[in-house]
Amino acid sequence: MTIEARLHRAFGALTTLSNGRHAWTTDVDKTLGSDDRAPDPHDLLDSALAACTTLTLELYIRRRQLAVTDLRVTVEHMEGKTADGQSHYQLQRRIQIEGDVSEADRQRLLEIANKCPIHRVLSGEIAIASELV
Repeated sequence: MTIEARLHRAFGALTTLSNGRHAWTTDVDKTLGSDDRAPDPHDLLDSALAACTTLTLELYIRRRQLAVTDLRVTVEHMEGKTADGQSHYQLQRRIQIEGDVSEADRQRLLEIANKCPIHRVLSGEIAIASELV
């Protein structure tokens, strides 16, 4: 799948993203010269993990017919630099499960969360190839 990003300079840094079926927007905050009209790219990255975790768990919960009444996933990030100047990005994911669910099932849900596709991608090695066209 291809994602296209199109900048709308008349609105600061507001950018429309599309995968050909859906469209969404991203922006930067006012301190960076825009109007903060949409989530920033870090929010989008963090939300991909939160969304994937939630959806992966929901599919498992349905299949196992677990008595989950509410599921909430939050993701926060911390950024920094290592001693050698490399970027360091750490994600903190918190999974809240409500309902009549045993401790064994809760632990299994945590295992399943760690198998969501975005978790696997972010935990692995990522390579980016760029070219001007």
